[in-house]
Amino acid sequence: MIPHTAGAGRFAPSPSGDLHLGNLRTALLAWLFARTTARNFRIRVEDLDRVREGAADRQLADLAAIGLDWDGKVVYQSARTEYYAAAIDQLTAAGATYECYCTRREIQKAVTAPHGPMGAYPGTCRNLTTAQRAAKREEGRPAALRLRAETNEFEITDAIHGRYRGLVDDFVLRRGDGTAAYNLAVVVDDAAQGFDQIVRGDDLLPSTPRQAYLATVLGLAVPTYAHVPLVLNTDGARLAKRDGAVTLRDRTALGESPRQVFALLAASLGYQGERPRALLAQFTPATVPRAPWILDPAHLDPVRRG
Repeated sequence: MIPHTAGAGRFAPSPSGDLHLGNLRTALLAWLFARTTARNFRIRVEDLDRVREGAADRQLADLAAIGLDWDGKVVYQSARTEYYAAAIDQLTAAGATYECYCTRREIQKAVTAPHGPMGAYPGTCRNLTTAQRAAKREEGRPAALRLRAETNEFEITDAIHGRYRGLVDDFVLRRGDGTAAYNLAVVVDDAAQGFDQIVRGDDLLPSTPRQAYLATVLGLAVPTYAHVPLVLNTDGARLAKRDGAVTLRDRTALGESPRQVFALLAASLGYQGERPRALLAQFTPATVPRAPWILDPAHLDPVRRG
């Protein structure tokens, strides 16, 4: 048993449906990174949006079924809204926020114009006067709250991708409906829960410089990162329910046991074993595949794209 030191890793699913093989593979990698670095491993359910009834319980059951264990109680973001409000108060008191009345369509039109980088908020509402803000409110437009960023890029170091410099813009902290935005909630929660190691899918890598920058603005430590390759279908798109038998329940309905499903996940990473602890001696970050796993759910033998 590896003795525990300070710090923790985590898996943080959104309860919008059952976990598919790609989610379970990422959870396994997060578990391996944590357990082989003497960290706790914890679960946080990110249920501020897109919640399907019963999904969180099924997700936890699937993680346990393939042998993953975790430390402490499961944390739900919906129970932590006061912490997000406190962080927003801190940023606002420092003059680091402003109200934004732009619609999504207006933003999309603006960011495709020649004067702005693709994907960046163009700062339309950044310098509105008090009178202009009042006029927007009279129109009935709900106000989102944005970060007043003092940089347009930030660099992180990732265990898989190395040094990565990405866009930072005036991103949303609180949506127009009053819900804390993902980029704020994840930074506040990771720091509060002691997560100094973040392992997740590499589709989230582009948003990470924003989160790391926000952590520094809030006076929080920036965690270490490992953005791991996704599981893709044979068309090269992210694995989804429509691709066939892609969840644990799908696979068990076809006669496979959870141990067999786990062995398939392990094999996709180049390891052998039917339970997580069998992989501890085999795992190092250097052995994590750098390319996505291409999976045809109709076949048990996946093909890794090189």
